[in-house]
Amino acid sequence: MAATDLSLRHLAALVAIHEEGSYRRAAARLGFSQAAVTSQIATLEKTLGATVFHRPGGPRPVVLTAVGLEVLDVARDLLATADLLDLRIASLRDGTWGRLAIGTFQSVSARLLPAVLGELRQDSPAVEVTVLESNDNDVLIRALRSARLDVSFLVGPVDAPGLTVREVVRDTFVAVVRAGDPAQEALSIRDLGDRPLIGHDQCACHELVERGFSAAGIQPAFAFRSNDNAAVQAMVRAGIGTAVMPALSVDPQDPGVRLLPIAPALPARSILLAHVAERPPPTAIEFVDRTLAAAAGLEL
Repeated sequence: MAATDLSLRHLAALVAIHEEGSYRRAAARLGFSQAAVTSQIATLEKTLGATVFHRPGGPRPVVLTAVGLEVLDVARDLLATADLLDLRIASLRDGTWGRLAIGTFQSVSARLLPAVLGELRQDSPAVEVTVLESNDNDVLIRALRSARLDVSFLVGPVDAPGLTVREVVRDTFVAVVRAGDPAQEALSIRDLGDRPLIGHDQCACHELVERGFSAAGIQPAFAFRSNDNAAVQAMVRAGIGTAVMPALSVDPQDPGVRLLPIAPALPARSILLAHVAERPPPTAIEFVDRTLAAAAGLEL
């Protein structure tokens, strides 16, 4: 037999006997009978073809031979590695260690994700996080299906067989006007139709806004389009036009703009969180739970 035929129990017995100085105390420490520990050492010596302990007899402690000392260093390293493996597997199961790849888009990245990731880093610093940002649902869904992402925010509704989807928040559309705008109350769709508008280009919320105008029989006049939230808000501050944006997309700390409700309200966009339905990693489940808790406290 070769050393590779040994088990960790054989090595644990050697370490315990060396540290306790006797077979009896080692057996008590390991929770085995003394006969079982003696058998493990006998198997160890037979496998190695060498004696690992000097057995002086009487009250004197057993001591390692030269071979035993060589085995001791390796045994301690292997046992420590096994303990680390147990710890990592347990941490993977409860989501406190591992990798987490998140898909997201601008407004979530700015308003929701920082708080969630801050808590995650504080509670589970061993989780390695990567983020992919895109305003295109299809890009994010493909990344989920190809396992590039573990979990992703999406704008609903989505048709995504094989994914588990949870709604995180209903994001209401608001009118964003410059701070000095004379309007003080809610703006109607018709009011907005009479204003130069700034819209999001090539994103799901832009489609929802145009659908709302179309349902009211109004053709909006867009003075500027951008898929960048900060750029849209900057144009509003400059007085170029009024923006219709999801509330989550607006920087609430910007003193140069004000938010007004739209009446009647446009259909809110649904922000979703999706992961693969079959065996999602524990880190993804933990992230979903944290996100839902954080979203419940959002002020929109």
